[in-house]
Amino acid sequence: MMTVGIPKEVKDHEFRVALTPQGVRSLVARGCRVVVQDGAGEGSGFSTRQYDQAGAMILPDAQTTYQEAQLIVKVKEPQAEELPLLRKDHVLFAYLHLAASQSLTEGLMTIGCTAIGYETIEDDKGQFPLLRPMSEIAGRMSVQLGAQFLGKHYGGSGVLLGGVPGVPPGKVLIVGSGVVGGAATKIAVGMGADVTVLSLDLEQLREIDLWYQGRVKTVMSSQSQLECDLPEADLVIGAVYLPAARTPRIISREMVSRMKPGSVIVDVSVDQGGCAETTRPTTHTEPTYLVDGVLHYAVPNIPGIVPYTSTLALTNATLPFIVQLLEHGVEEALYRHEELQKGVCVLHGRLTSEGVAQAHGLPWANFSALS
Repeated sequence: MMTVGIPKEVKDHEFRVALTPQGVRSLVARGCRVVVQDGAGEGSGFSTRQYDQAGAMILPDAQTTYQEAQLIVKVKEPQAEELPLLRKDHVLFAYLHLAASQSLTEGLMTIGCTAIGYETIEDDKGQFPLLRPMSEIAGRMSVQLGAQFLGKHYGGSGVLLGGVPGVPPGKVLIVGSGVVGGAATKIAVGMGADVTVLSLDLEQLREIDLWYQGRVKTVMSSQSQLECDLPEADLVIGAVYLPAARTPRIISREMVSRMKPGSVIVDVSVDQGGCAETTRPTTHTEPTYLVDGVLHYAVPNIPGIVPYTSTLALTNATLPFIVQLLEHGVEEALYRHEELQKGVCVLHGRLTSEGVAQAHGLPWANFSALS
């Protein structure tokens, strides 16, 4: 059975950890060897002592953690300083979002490892069970963050989303009606905002309309509709997602230039490149920037703000899949479980994702052709 390695995350202000101590305890009880980098869980509120008591071997640094393990379980994609620690025989299990980074894609291919992306694992209902919990958190946080950055001292317009008696509420435009869009809608409505949801999915719009009983305006998305709604919005939530592919840039620079000064765009889809032409990734240290007077928030790891909740939710989702990889071995687990198979982005150095290949103009091969 492979040794599982849990390194400490190094992305800017990324406080999540891949597994809780209870998750580690569950693996150890199955006879699995787990190594955890010292301090890996501290940002999420889990001490090294808790991992030690759960049966993990505590290692002093990232280098020894990667050396001792074959299955590397992470939260975020490897950063530049982590790539040299990966080996050809490693299996990497994490959020990868390779369509947004050609350098990372090519780096993993050059190393020759196998990389499975949480975000591309898909069940038989077309749902993404490992992406969903973080999307729910990011969607809910997006409106909270947008409300914060609308504050004048952050560079926003000074609009209170909920308004007050005698003053109309702020207008929130949510572009996308999937998990992120649905979660954002819930919070925006709860804050008392004037909410509009644009989407190409008529069935999801029907569900939103039924659920909120007319409290939310639902509109089929189009370029002309965006051109109509964006200038009126105080807060725009980018909630567009295409599995294993770059997010289409449906909000142009010209559209942004017509928005109100001090309005805010929170582009949650930045993980996959962003749905606005003006989107570029930011960090928790420097989360915002201005384009044509519009404040942009484009931090790729929004759930890292609430690491305790996020780590619990992530472990709930990933642990069953980790168990499958360990009990059957990677090759057999991929054959047995189509869900896992769909998550494979790189197999022994070969790109297996058509969407990622199209995003970067790289060669690819179907999983079945390589296995």
